[in-house]
Order: sequence, then structure tokens, then C-alpha cells
Amino acid sequence: MTPLLTLENVTRKFGDLMAVDSVGFSVPKGSIYSVIGPNGAGKTTLFNLISALFPTTSGTIDFDGHPIHRAKTHHLAGYGIGRTFQNLAIFSHATVVENLLVGLHHKLSATPVSAAFFWGPARREEIKARQQVEKIIDFLEIEHLRDIPVGLLSYGLQKRVELGRALAIGPKLLLLDEMVSGMNSEETEDIARFVLDIREELGITIVMVEHDMGIVMDISDRVAVLNHGSLIAEGTPAEISSNTAVIHAYLGQD
Repeated sequence: MTPLLTLENVTRKFGDLMAVDSVGFSVPKGSIYSVIGPNGAGKTTLFNLISALFPTTSGTIDFDGHPIHRAKTHHLAGYGIGRTFQNLAIFSHATVVENLLVGLHHKLSATPVSAAFFWGPARREEIKARQQVEKIIDFLEIEHLRDIPVGLLSYGLQKRVELGRALAIGPKLLLLDEMVSGMNSEETEDIARFVLDIREELGITIVMVEHDMGIVMDISDRVAVLNHGSLIAEGTPAEISSNTAVIHAYLGQD
């Protein structure tokens, strides 16, 4: 399958600390790809490199023909990359609709004058944006929550709103960082279903950093395993679950 995201010899050092060491893999278009590993393995650092939160020390990251290892973070939405965060990054006092509209901000092009008077292009853009938001609200089954401040929702529903905001970007690639962390089993099952639907119905490629091995093994097409910043295994869930190096890394054996 054609790769959408390719990492080659990606390395990131912080002083003398080697956080990510020569990691390379490709994510096929239309796949669900998971990155796993013990605590401190370098997963979040790798995600932050893909998200252009900081540059690589060496190596390259290519997304859909764009080299992004030196890109500015605010350019990624325009390329078609959306992301959720391990720690919630929402506007708690804003409503569900208002939070989702933030994801469409990079698509708005009305001038300050037309926006101030809300006519012409500004009005048309607002109508289109709200139509897109309504589609996402319907997709994520949160119609009854649309006008409620997000801070009043349960943790699982807040994570769903954050997922909706990432979808509002209109991504080709969706990065999910510990999406089900802190959720109960019912909330986790809901997210797993939505992730599958996002791939099947919306055609969006998904890369997950995840600790929940149940969801990883159930819905991933391929899995990459990091340990101490290095890639120690890559393959299908079945191949990973029987890999000796992976078993040793998780059990803490030499």
C-alpha cells in the first residue's frame, strides 16, 4: 500500500539524552497504525516530532509528499494532520459547537471588515463551517450536547469533543495520543468504534500512541514497538504479540 507517512532514521536528542534513536517506519494510507512501548520508551517524543512541536536532531519525516521534520506546527493543519493530546486540550467554558468550530479556523479566509459586519464571504464561510460541525456532531453522536459547555461533560465525552475538533480540521492523518487513557470499558469501546468508523467511513489514516493493549490488538493493522527510544519490532498485531523482544521489553527482562 502507498505510504502516507514515512519516518527515516528519526533521531531526537535532548543534551546527552537520546530520546528517539534512528526510528524508521511507514504508515500506509487508510490504515490504523499503533505505536506502543513501556513508559519512557519515547512514544510521546516521537509523536511530538511528527506533530512538529520540535524538530528532529537528524533523520526525515515525510507526510504526503511534504517534508515535515522542519515544518512549523501551525502549518500541519493545512497539510492535513489533526491531533488529540494525552492531557485534554479543550476550551472548557465554550460549548461543544464552539470547540469544534476552532478546528475549522485555518480554513477561514474572510477579511476583518467582512467578518466584523458578517456579510459576504464571512457569512458564507460561517454557514459552511457550521454545516461541517453539525456533520461531526452527528457522526460522534453528541447532538444532545451541542450547546453545553464542554467543562460540564464527563471525561469520556470531553475526549470525544476533542476528537471532533481534530476531525473538523479535515485531516488526511489523525494522530491520537493515549485516546482511551482514563476511560472506563464502555467509553473505550465507544472510542474504538469511532476510530474504526473514521477509517472506514471518512477514509482517514490513523496513528495511535496507546497503552491499552486490548484496543491496539483489536483494531490496528500494524504496530510499531519502541523501547529506550529505539524501534525493536514492527508488524501485524499477531506478529507483535508473539515477538520475544517485545515480551522482554514489557516484562523488564534482559
